[in-house]
Amino acid sequence: MLPKTWAVASILLVASHAAFSEEIGDVSTVFKFIGPNHKIVVEAFDDPKVGGVACYLSRAKTGGIKGAFGVAEDKSDSSVACRQVGEIRFNGPIPKQEEVFSERASLLFKHVQVVRMVDSKRNALVYLVYSDRVIEGSPKNSVTAVPVPVGLRIPVK
Repeated sequence: MLPKTWAVASILLVASHAAFSEEIGDVSTVFKFIGPNHKIVVEAFDDPKVGGVACYLSRAKTGGIKGAFGVAEDKSDSSVACRQVGEIRFNGPIPKQEEVFSERASLLFKHVQVVRMVDSKRNALVYLVYSDRVIEGSPKNSVTAVPVPVGLRIPVK
């Protein structure tokens, strides 16, 4: 019974650190006769440890029959733009680098991830989006940065 307990605890631990997104909208890119169209989806999520910062993620979603049943592998194309949307507040020290968002892009082995990095020299938060796969990831990525206001230092662990 212990392995199941560890598996559940691991899932909860990962879920507690990653943000959840809400869909803002989408556009169809390829019409499919059967199943949903291929599309680009725009989602938003708030940085879970930095108040006042929201990220907008655009990514490809595969449609068709496989997409309808959730077994399609989405393309690795994605983009991220993070912005200050309120007063920036830190909920305690943050790691120099940390995953802040992850969502599956295939049935089992591929994920789209957003990682926050701290640029202490420039007092900025840098966000990188990329996709990974167990065997081979993709070099396709996008990066954005949010400058932290002068006088407010980023508390790094």
